[in-house]
Parts: sequence; C-alpha cells; structure tokens
Amino acid sequence: MLAETICSAVSAAGLGIAALTAYRKRFLAATRIAAYSLVPVGLVMTGVVQWLSGLAFKPTVWIGFGVLGLAWLLFMTTRAIERRGSGAGEKPAKEPKAARGRPVRDAVAPAASAPSLGGATPPRPTPAAAPGEDFSDIEAILKKHGI
Repeated sequence: MLAETICSAVSAAGLGIAALTAYRKRFLAATRIAAYSLVPVGLVMTGVVQWLSGLAFKPTVWIGFGVLGLAWLLFMTTRAIERRGSGAGEKPAKEPKAARGRPVRDAVAPAASAPSLGGATPPRPTPAAAPGEDFSDIEAILKKHGI
C-alpha cells in the first residue's frame, strides 16, 4: 500500500513538472517528462510493484539470488582458469607413434606439392637483375638493418 502511494505521488509531481515545462513553451520536453511520470502509475496498475515488493521482502528470494551469484562466480572462475592454460584435469596431447618403424606424416591434401609433403625442395633460381638497374642503395639499407 505504501509503495502504491509513493508511486502515485511521484507521478503527480512529474505531471506537475510537465505542466510547468509546457507553460514555458517547451512541449517536446514536457511530453517526455509526462511519459516518464506516467510509468510508476502504470507499474502499480499492472501489479508489477506488488510483485517486486513481494520479492524484496522474502528471504528465500534473496537466498536464490545468492545461489545464482555463486553459480556465476564458479562459472567465471573456471573460464578464467581455462583461458590461462590447460586446467588440472586436462592432459597434454599425445605424440603419434610410428607404425612399423616408419615416420608418421601429418595429413596433407591429395594434390599437395612437394614442400607440404616434407620432401627436400631444390633451391629456386633467383631472377637476374636487368641491365641498367642499380639496387646498391636498397642493398645498403637491407644490410644496415641486418636483412
């Protein structure tokens, strides 16, 4: 009963402020204030205020919120530990064993080229610089940076 009275008083005060704002020719602001001031009365009429006050004064509700908070805390703690590295329950991945003395190769695409198959690749021939091109300044910069 007290909550409904307070909500009605807040709405009445808000409508009074909206009327003063409209008197000052600020109609858009007055309409917005009137809309905000009608919300508490609407909440009382729909029963939301009574439902919220019932929640606020029941100890079992607060215990339930505490249990939900504890569950959230445990969940976030496990996520933080998981992000730091592998957890205590996890085992590192096992290395694949060689079958009958042959080395184990990773899976590759059927049309894979020689470098992806792990074979030795012949060195690529470097294209010769065209006559008349001088790269000495570029070579000096690269040598300066250790490249």
